Amino acid sequence: MTESQSKAYEAAGVDITAGYRAVELMKESVARTMTKGVLGGVGGFGGLYELDVTGMARPVLVSGTDGVGTKLKLAFLMDRHDTVGIDCVAMCANDVICCGAKPLFFLDYIACGKNVPEKIAAIVRGVAEGCVQAGCALVGGETAEMPGFYPVDEYDLAGFCVGAVDKACILDKETMRAGDAVLALPSSGVHSNGFSLVRKALRLEEGGLSVRYAELGDQSLGETLLTPTRIYVQPVLTMLEKVSVRSLSHITGGGFYENIPRSLGTGFAVRLEQKAVKTPPIFNIIAREGNVPMRDMYNTFNMGVGMTAIVHAAEADEALRILRDSGVSAYALGEVVAGEGGVTLC
Repeated sequence: MTESQSKAYEAAGVDITAGYRAVELMKESVARTMTKGVLGGVGGFGGLYELDVTGMARPVLVSGTDGVGTKLKLAFLMDRHDTVGIDCVAMCANDVICCGAKPLFFLDYIACGKNVPEKIAAIVRGVAEGCVQAGCALVGGETAEMPGFYPVDEYDLAGFCVGAVDKACILDKETMRAGDAVLALPSSGVHSNGFSLVRKALRLEEGGLSVRYAELGDQSLGETLLTPTRIYVQPVLTMLEKVSVRSLSHITGGGFYENIPRSLGTGFAVRLEQKAVKTPPIFNIIAREGNVPMRDMYNTFNMGVGMTAIVHAAEADEALRILRDSGVSAYALGEVVAGEGGVTLC
């Protein structure tokens, strides 16, 4: 493979040897993610994974795909590329777990204006870290150098995750009843949604990333915003083993008002206590500096709640204990009520 080179292609802006160098640099990171189901290594035309269906009467595959969005603009401006890969995995794996499925493997896609091997390796290092946190394997990916399509210093990052669950264990939102408890799983911050509004509200491309606010302690605005998305897979899997969970909701773009209704059964709504929401200071700064109405904040951001779980009221304390023992400071947020899929903050 080292003999493969094209001066003509390089003159057109694509350096295929840089791609080979990037693969060499990322191998150690990828190796961290290997699980027993992986067959072969990185470099083939497809990623091979042997599915273990032990204990599953009717195995079902669950897939999810997403990107990082305009949060990448912060990575470009700060020239830091080793965290956005965690965001990419989180956006996919956190969706897959909402069906009750265990993530098995992940693939990424990086499209860039110029392949700088060290930068690509840093991106993949973040992807690998996300996979380790989610307990899934990074079985492959693609790096596309596209001069003239992307600026030389920019790239896009997307990926997809595949998980598996026994059909009998797929979470069924239609089992919920009025009085069920809504639990909040705290976020690590803004996560990876709403950054078009964040960038506008905080004027990030006008030097705002270096601004420091007393509420943020020792971190600059840029450092706070680049904090990667929390991955909930392992704590939630532990909870699912011991508690009958009605449904889960990954709070992403669209905030409370768009995502929570997707986890509600027919004829039900939720009543949430707004004063119970533990909102990190960064959201207050966005609302204040951008003059963003609170209704829009809750309809755009996670506001400090990265995921919600709906459980039988009698099992709420046990679910909270399990999550807290797993390192997630979960808390009660509200309850299920009769209604038509709405969210009431009171």
